[in-house]
Amino acid sequence: MYKSLFSTFFKIGMFTLGGGYAMIPIIEAEVVDKHKWVSREEFLDLIAIAQSCPGVFAINISIFIGYKLRKLRGALATSLGTALPSFIIILLIAMFFHRFQDNPVVASIFKGIRPAVVALIAVPTFNLAKSANISWATCWIPIGGALAIWLLGVSPILIILLAAIGGYVYGALIKPTES
Repeated sequence: MYKSLFSTFFKIGMFTLGGGYAMIPIIEAEVVDKHKWVSREEFLDLIAIAQSCPGVFAINISIFIGYKLRKLRGALATSLGTALPSFIIILLIAMFFHRFQDNPVVASIFKGIRPAVVALIAVPTFNLAKSANISWATCWIPIGGALAIWLLGVSPILIILLAAIGGYVYGALIKPTES
């Protein structure tokens, strides 16, 4: 099982560009659809927890899944599997980057990768919105939060705290009276 956990997350770490959010569809395909290690609902909860914890998103989610399946050793296997490819790639780039950093072909490749990375981040965002039952009536909440962070410089921590308080108030006070 440890070998399977390590190799699955190594593959995820090796073939994903764009960081943790770009990994979401690949992680979901592997751990929910292929291996069935967690349910889709659990996966959505794990994403929310991983986003709210300090540290690298992909490492956080891999630790949660590894720990759920095989406790500490599972968490070590999944986190090492996730981090090792990036570490190796960054080490190799650091060793050789000075040789090709001014190469116009390399600069063009990086310019071409940027829009693809945006798409890789956009797809899981829309999938998360769908899984979280965000509708046209509630889409103002994430849009407003994103705009407050981007345009007004509001701290993301404040947005998370306000969303948590709003969710609590809605769940505890407003929703019961709607029933």
